[in-house]
Amino acid sequence: MKANYKNWMPKGMIKGALISTVVLCALTCLVGIGTIIGKILLVLTVLSAFMTIWMFLMYRAFSYNGTRQMSKQIIEGVSSYVKIPDGGVGLDVGCGSAALTIACARKNPNARMIGIDRWGKEYASFSKNLCESNAVAEGVSNTTFQQGDAVKLDFDDETFDAVTSNYVYHNVPSKNRQRIQRSYSKRVYPGG
Repeated sequence: MKANYKNWMPKGMIKGALISTVVLCALTCLVGIGTIIGKILLVLTVLSAFMTIWMFLMYRAFSYNGTRQMSKQIIEGVSSYVKIPDGGVGLDVGCGSAALTIACARKNPNARMIGIDRWGKEYASFSKNLCESNAVAEGVSNTTFQQGDAVKLDFDDETFDAVTSNYVYHNVPSKNRQRIQRSYSKRVYPGG
């Protein structure tokens, strides 16, 4: 069994962008570029094509098992800084497919890592079951996973010795980002 960490850029988004580009291109051809509507459709087609190419390039760059392995490098780099005392507990907020949770657990074998995520419809290919399967595939047993919301954590203050998060803050509404940062700091560094 091999871990499946998925990709930050879902294939479905790339397919949707490609379909949009094809449809816009067809409409542009039908209308012709001699009209204002045709020119607007042409601009939209070009923008959609650039977006599709960008998404495809991001998919390749962030592939955990691809040639660039940017995600793997980021995960290994972040986890190398996480030091949890023996018997301690770490929290990974927005764990997705558990790559960072598992990497931190592996580097801190005498501690426990909890991964939380809301696993919403935007990233439907990510789930608690996927996280648990990845932990088993990696031979890591000091992890647990649960549904949770980064904006409203269901843990007491000072519960964790370390809090990690990767690829999450862009999904949090900007009005909540500062509050979350202060909340995490308080949970890890009392009085901070």
